Parts: sequence; structure tokens; C-alpha cells
Amino acid sequence: MPAQFDSPPAKARRPRRGPRKATADYLRNSALHYLERYATSSAHLRRLLMVKVARSAAAHETDAEAGAAEVEALIRRLEGQGLLDDEQFAQARARTLHRRGNSARAIRGALAEKGVGSEAIEAALQALAEEIGEPDLAAALRYARRRSLGPYRAAPARAEMREKDLAALGRRGFGYDLARRVIDAQDAEEMEASDGAGRVR
Repeated sequence: MPAQFDSPPAKARRPRRGPRKATADYLRNSALHYLERYATSSAHLRRLLMVKVARSAAAHETDAEAGAAEVEALIRRLEGQGLLDDEQFAQARARTLHRRGNSARAIRGALAEKGVGSEAIEAALQALAEEIGEPDLAAALRYARRRSLGPYRAAPARAEMREKDLAALGRRGFGYDLARRVIDAQDAEEMEASDGAGRVR
């Protein structure tokens, strides 16, 4: 008769830990930990902290209004210490999104989603325009090159795929005239070397 072996005991599952109490120390430590890992806007950090306040109120019956007041005071302190700066965040994020081939329209929308105010958004786009002659042209060329659209396609397929290529740039937030300028370009390298695009490489 084959030997019988006891099966190893099943590992006990750790009980899921519930929400932490949203004390001042906990909120401050959470904010600093997040800022060590990510750049963000004041509004976005506020939203994250307010989720913790709401969960704490539901689980521990802590005072949600007092928690909200603590979050506001914390945001003000972090701004005063330079750890939160919407203008710097907007400019850095705008440059990153531009390098990925996003239009000014798409950048504006992405920053607005992060809670960045209109003045900081426009300042970031203005800084981008001063740094790069034609930011949308540069971004559209970058995106077209990465996706092999228009002048970056092999010649036999270029005419056949023209409308789809135009639509791809349109979905990225580029206007029709600019999309046509890029997709119909005869010499993309010359266009990239122009003042509008050469400075983004």
C-alpha cells in the first residue's frame, strides 16, 4: 500500500487591512510618499487625500470636515515649501506629452484632467512655443515618424493609407490643415530640420 502523506496545511490568508484613520500625520506621510514617487498638481493630490479622508470617515467615523480642513492646510504648506508647484508641474508634463507626439489640444486636456488651472496650462504651452518654434508641427512629425504615417510609409502604400493617416493625426488632436501638411509632405526630413521641428529631437 503506498505511503500516505499529509498534505501541507493551507496558508492562512492575511485579513485585508481596512482604511487607515486619516490623522494629520497619516495624511502628511501619505502626501510626502506620493510626492517622492510622482510629480503632480495640487488638485490631483487633494483628490487623492480626500479619498483617504472619506474612507476614514466611513470606516472609523472620523470627522470628514476636519479631515478636509487638514488636507487644505497640508496642501498650502506643501506649496509654501515648494514641494507642490502647479506651474512647474504643468511645464514639465507639457514637455513630456509633447515628446510623445501630443498636440497642444491634447496637452491642454491632459493637464486639465490633473486639475491644473487655465493660467498654468497656458503658461506651459507658451513656454513650449518659445522653446520650439511650432510645437504642434514638431509633435505631429514625431508621432507620424513613430507610427510610420504619411512620408514615413513605404511609397506603394502611402496613397492608399492617406485618409487613415490623416484620421490618426486628427484623433491625436491635430487640426486638418496641419495633418494634411504632415501627411502630404514630400520631404519630412527637411520639415523636421526646420525651425518648427528640428529642436525637439
